[in-house]
Amino acid sequence: MKAEGVRARVRAEMTEEIKAVARRHLASDGANLSLRAVARDMGMASSAVYRYFASRDDLLTALIIEAYDAVGEAAERAAATAAAAGADFTDRLVAVGHAVREWALAEPHQWALIYGSPVPGYRAPEDTIGPATRVVLQIAAIVRDAFAAGRFGPQPEITGRYAEELAAVADQFGPGIPPRLIGAGMAAFIQLCGAVSAELFGQLNNSVDEDRRGFLEFQMRGAAAFIGLI
Repeated sequence: MKAEGVRARVRAEMTEEIKAVARRHLASDGANLSLRAVARDMGMASSAVYRYFASRDDLLTALIIEAYDAVGEAAERAAATAAAAGADFTDRLVAVGHAVREWALAEPHQWALIYGSPVPGYRAPEDTIGPATRVVLQIAAIVRDAFAAGRFGPQPEITGRYAEELAAVADQFGPGIPPRLIGAGMAAFIQLCGAVSAELFGQLNNSVDEDRRGFLEFQMRGAAAFIGLI
């Protein structure tokens, strides 16, 4: 292997190791990351870590993008599997919800990083926008496919400034789909995030302790009804 290839491989391996150590810090310290603390855990000088990530925010951005991509991939895989099995549109939406919840339960600190409280002083760059939309775009894809299949009847009209904003979103993410359906799909995404966060952050304690999977399914079927899939 040429020297350039060796250096590239070593850099990639070191980058992954830094991110792995940073994820452990997420588990113990939340998003209060410190490059110096990461360097200390790795037995490196902090100046060495800065060769891989120029700042704490750069490291946070890398972790955020990977988390969004991971939960987005889980949602997309679940939807594709459900569709291949002949599931109807409601069950595809439910499958997405379960996949997102299962990922969050396996990666609660990464969930908190991307869907919890904003990190003080951190401003997400545009690089995060695409990964951040993967789950909601998967929900929009289910709505789009249902619309193309003639699943919906006449839609109630939405007026005012919100209607204009929804129309702009529909033009970008769901051309030809009534804005009301785009809004309902967005609401389903918010309901999904709220249901998962309620479980992870303890809001269901002493109220829903036995069947939280059932709670999530109830929420997603309610979202499907609001969209008009049921």
